[in-house]
Parts: sequence; structure tokens; C-alpha cells
Amino acid sequence: MNLSVGIVGLPNVGKSTLFNALHKKQAALAANYPFATIEPNVGVVPVPDPRLAILADVVMTEKIVPATVKFVDIAGLVAGASKGEGLGNKFLAHIREVDAICHVVRKFADENIVREGSVDPKSDFEIIKTELELADLETEEKRAQKKKEVVEELPQLSKKPTIVVLNADESDLKSAKEIEAKFAAEVGLDHEKVIVISAKTESELAALSDEDARVYLQELGIENSGLERLVQRAFEILGLQTFLTAGEKETRAWTIKRGTKAPQAAGVIHTDFEKHFIKADVINWRDFTDFGGWTKAREAGKVRLEGRDYVMREGDVVEFKVGV
Repeated sequence: MNLSVGIVGLPNVGKSTLFNALHKKQAALAANYPFATIEPNVGVVPVPDPRLAILADVVMTEKIVPATVKFVDIAGLVAGASKGEGLGNKFLAHIREVDAICHVVRKFADENIVREGSVDPKSDFEIIKTELELADLETEEKRAQKKKEVVEELPQLSKKPTIVVLNADESDLKSAKEIEAKFAAEVGLDHEKVIVISAKTESELAALSDEDARVYLQELGIENSGLERLVQRAFEILGLQTFLTAGEKETRAWTIKRGTKAPQAAGVIHTDFEKHFIKADVINWRDFTDFGGWTKAREAGKVRLEGRDYVMREGDVVEFKVGV
């Protein structure tokens, strides 16, 4: 599924640094001046999923294909963007094209980085929130006046699913949960929609091997990379889930919208599968691994035969039966 998350915020709050860390390379220009990013940088990021390696070991395949999320690095907005300040109109158009928003606000203390309108995390958040609301209001006014430039229903920017990333100092990571809870309460957000990340630290982690990164995290006193949490949370706010296939050729996570039925899920693999869907063999991934694969799981009665009305569940391992 081709859904995307736009990384937005004021200039110089660490958006491009975060984007670079997500992609484990300097894919975007991270420069210390406003509007370093003019055109949006786009990249596809794998969703961390430890189940895949376990399933691959069971079916003895080396090829693993994870689910992915597309991130778009959008240049910094400023106060007045809804009226065209900065490069506001162009940037708002880029935000309009994404399905969800990752809103980065500055919490780090490096005064060598130009602040360009940034005051404190709460104020920074409210500036962008206000600009998106004003842009929506302007769109509604144009529609009401039946102006020609508004020819279709545009999704409201301020209503898009949103995650807020507090770009913090490394020293804040140990108290991340407390910081997240405090900020969420201040701005009236669900705690689950706020994540503390040190983009600078994540950039350093991205340059390390998996083993060295694990040791570094232990030294910092944290269990998981903030980026892993961000990618997983982005997947969730887009309303997505996965089903799994496991065979000798590959182990793979397939992306579907929550609530998808079996025939439509089969169609994600190949459009003909939806047309010619008959039934699906389905088993929870834990049962699949516990019984060592399809054969013994079937013998134990753990595999279910599901029909056209079956609603896919997160973690289903599936074999679709299709006609010619």
C-alpha cells in the first residue's frame, strides 16, 4: 500500500537529521539554515518485525521481506505559512499529499543551531497546528465562495493522523516516558502519539553495525531505538496491519488496512488471487512456529480454513487457495 507520512515542523528542529537516520544514509541535506530542504525527500523504511526472522528459521529460507512505511521530508514551515510566508503555499501542498503527519518539535539545547522561530516544544507545536488549521479554514472559505481553484474535496490538514516527535538531547532519553506524558498533557494529545527521540543520537546509531548499536543502546540505558518506535507507530496511525506468508522462497509481511477481508488481502499478493479466491488456510504466527510449520500444525488441528467473509487479523500466517 502506497501510504505516506510527512515529516513537518519549524526550520532547524531536526527534520532532515531524523529523515537521514531513518534511511541510514545522508539522503537529505541537513544544513544549519532555514529552508535547506526545498523539494520533499522521499524514502521507504522497513517496519521492524522480529517475527519474520523466527518464521524464516522455521521454513528454512534466507529471504525476508518486511512491511514498509514511506516517509516524506518536508521543508520547514513558519508562522504565517498559511498566508504564504516563507515558502508556505508550496510546503502546505506537500503536506496535503501525505496520509499522516510526523510533527517534529525542538527540545534539544544546542544553541549553535539557528532557532528560526523556535521557542519551546509547546509553542513550536502550536505554531504548526495553528498554521494547518488556518490553511483548512482558508480552503473552506474558498469552497463556500465556490472559487474555481477549489474543484474537489481536499482532506483537512489539521485532521490528518499525527505523531509528535520531541527531538531531545541524549541525556533526556532515560526519562523519555515522563517527558512524553508531560508534553502530551500540556498540548492535549494521547500519550501514545508522542515520542521522544534524539535525532543526533539516532544518526550515530544508524552508522553502527547492529551489534555495536545494541551495545550503545545498553550504555544509554534504553532498550529500543526511538526510530523503531516511530516507524511502528507510524504504521499504526495509518490504520495498517500485516499478514504473513512463510515458504521456502521467502518469508514476507504484507501490508493491508485494518478490517480487510481475506479475498482483498489475497489481492495484495496478486490481483488475480482476489478474483479467483476460494479459501484460505490461516494460523496465528506463534502456533505456526510452535508446531514447526504447516504440516505439524495441520496435524494438530491448528490451521483454520477461512472463507470470503473472514476479516484478517494481525499476525495471521496465510496460504491462499485460488482457482485457475
